[in-house]
Amino acid sequence: MAIAIVLAIGVLAPAGSAMACGVCYGDADSPMTEGMNNGILFLLGIIGVVQVGFVALFWNFRKRARQIQARKESFRLIEGGR
Repeated sequence: MAIAIVLAIGVLAPAGSAMACGVCYGDADSPMTEGMNNGILFLLGIIGVVQVGFVALFWNFRKRARQIQARKESFRLIEGGR
């Protein structure tokens, strides 16, 4: 029984320090809010750069495939040769 009480106190005691900060309550002028917004914009920028990279990669694949196809079509077949 004493172990259960000690465990309950150990679990419930740090609950006071886990209270929400001003950002969670909607404080728009907080420096933490500005930092969080800047972090979100930075991560969205990273996602955009990666997506542009994928578009460029597939665009390059398409261009190279067309060049290879044009080179293959430039050869002519010699009839009757062994």
